[in-house]
Amino acid sequence: MGVVIIDGSTVRDFVNNEELFKRSVDEGFAALDLNKDGVLSRSELRKAFESMRLIETHFGIDVATPPEELTQLYNSIFDGFDCDRSNTVDLEEYRSEMKKILLAIADGLGSSPIQMVLEDGDSNFLKQAADLEASKFAQS
Repeated sequence: MGVVIIDGSTVRDFVNNEELFKRSVDEGFAALDLNKDGVLSRSELRKAFESMRLIETHFGIDVATPPEELTQLYNSIFDGFDCDRSNTVDLEEYRSEMKKILLAIADGLGSSPIQMVLEDGDSNFLKQAADLEASKFAQS
């Protein structure tokens, strides 16, 4: 387990590093594409967001959300990713939406640093952003 400190510029630098961002997002997409058909279905994207437990908890405490409300929320998230309304999310749509999400996180953080506790082996986008920043200091 480790602790990293990031702010908006950390996340923005990660997104602006086109090669690293593209590779990271593409790897994430491949991991979510369970049937390896090159697109994400509603159920594949829902499983990914369910594993993050963003909707089912409030400050880490489980909340009782009716199943139909959860389905509505997950469908709304999917619809946001499915820009061409094909009822699937392709790699370009996924990249585009992840970029928007990460830039929104960067804007929300601004110059205010936050601490993140990471499990060993964690490779989420924010961890990768922190690693990119750390590599800049190592090169100095």
